[in-house]
Amino acid sequence: MQRVPVILLLALLGACATESSKPVEYLDDRTAMTVGVLKEPLEFVPAVRQEGMHVFGKLGKHLSFAYLGPIEWDRSGTYAYGLWVHVAPGSDHPLADIHAPDALSLDLDGATMKLVPMDAPQMGKSAYEPVASWGQTAYFNLNVEMLKQLAASQKIELHVPTADGGSITFIPSSDTRAALNEFMTARGITRD
Repeated sequence: MQRVPVILLLALLGACATESSKPVEYLDDRTAMTVGVLKEPLEFVPAVRQEGMHVFGKLGKHLSFAYLGPIEWDRSGTYAYGLWVHVAPGSDHPLADIHAPDALSLDLDGATMKLVPMDAPQMGKSAYEPVASWGQTAYFNLNVEMLKQLAASQKIELHVPTADGGSITFIPSSDTRAALNEFMTARGITRD
């Protein structure tokens, strides 16, 4: 008899996980632009766990996390795209300024894409809410071809510089293709 509640709970959790990646759109009161985003940004975790490290770090230290989210700005049929990036630094490594030119890059199935910072439209509210108040948030140029490449990639790595001249590589905590392809479909972007 205990199986039914457990199965029901798992089904509800699965529905919530699927629902969180669904694309949404809203009308920005300040600019009158229609903004298309994911309901929740995509979470990225450090790719390499150092010796003795686990998800919450070593001896109470917390690891850094990164979040990405595509954005479509629609101003009366004129479309622009951007990539929202938020990095929540942990106590594992202090991070360098992510706004600096050539600071961030994505590896998409082995092909490197440098992220170019952009000035996003000044909206009434942020496209995505920062996950950590102490994190860094920046917007980067994105076009339809880059979005298609991102959505089709089986292996995505985000490279973020550290304050000591190194870098941290982040990978998605779950498969990003379904969410990104749903975003493109909701925005009327075809894969051809």
